[in-house]
Order: sequence, then structure tokens, then C-alpha cells
Amino acid sequence: MGVCGLGTVGRGTVELLLNNAKQIERRLGYALTISHAVTRTLDANRKTLLDSCGEIQVGTDPFAVVKDPQVQIVVEAMGGYDPAFEVVKQALSNGKHVVTANKALIAEHGNELFPVAEQNNVNLAYESSVAAGIPIIKVLREGLAANEIDWVAGIINGTGNFILTEMAARQRKFEVVLKQAQELGYAEA
Repeated sequence: MGVCGLGTVGRGTVELLLNNAKQIERRLGYALTISHAVTRTLDANRKTLLDSCGEIQVGTDPFAVVKDPQVQIVVEAMGGYDPAFEVVKQALSNGKHVVTANKALIAEHGNELFPVAEQNNVNLAYESSVAAGIPIIKVLREGLAANEIDWVAGIINGTGNFILTEMAARQRKFEVVLKQAQELGYAEA
């Protein structure tokens, strides 16, 4: 597995995978191994995290990860569109499963990426980018399979819910609540 992006989301993902490795292996029947990590900058926090991973190739080029034939899963945690869109598209085209929580990417380019995943018989897992990680995509696909749903739109996410709840229920200012959300890791810095 290659993790592209080691900001709040990427670091959190790596930590979850490391801290729950035995449980994940028990459930899957095999171990998930992080073999590559990509970051724009290798600061002390990222270096400490990566040192705890053991054998891992660290670099700054996400395209090297999607081209590596040993990588089967790419975790896109870079955010935004550029270079995330091209990285995800190339990973899918190269037969790699992709996991992303990138709301902007899915909203802007999802309709272009879904067929690429289907054509290459791989998964584009984006459940965590929708409704604060509530498994609504699975419900729509599987639970409502007999219904014909063409389009669903809305804005529901954990960061927004936290900020709006704090502002409404406690009459706190946006800037103060945003700073708190960033400190708690709910919002990107």
C-alpha cells in the first residue's frame, strides 16, 4: 500500500493502520503493509511516524507510487484537485485500488473517475468523503438496490457539523471554533 499525503488525514490513516494492524489482519486474513509514503515535506513529526513503520520508501513523487507494480492500494490523502486527480486516475488506470476522503476530488471529478475504476476492475473507495464517514454510499448501493437513484446532493460532513453545532449551541465565533477543530484534527490546518 502507498499513502500519498501525510497531513492530518494521511498521518491519521497511517496511525490507524499501524495501531490496528493485528485486528485488520485477523479480519482480512492477511496483513496490510505500507510500503510507500509520499509527502511534500518531511518534518520531524512525519519522520517519527514513518520511522515507526519499518521498511518504507519515502518520497515526494506520488506518481512513483502509482507506477510501482508492487503497490496494490493507493491511499490518496493529498486533498484538492492537483495533483490528486491525475494521481488517482493513473492509479486506477494502472489497476490499483484507491481509497480517498477527498470531497473536492469526488465532487469535481468523480463522474470521470468511476468509469476508469470500473474499466480496470478496481475499487474507488470514497465512503469517508461523504456524510462524515457515515456509510451512506453502501446503503444507497446495497440497501436501496431496487430503487433507481440518479443523483444525491447535499452538504454533510463532520467538520461542518462540529463547527455549526458549536456556533449555534454555544454562540461561539467561527474563527474560534475552526481553530479548535484544527487542533482536534477535525479540520485541515
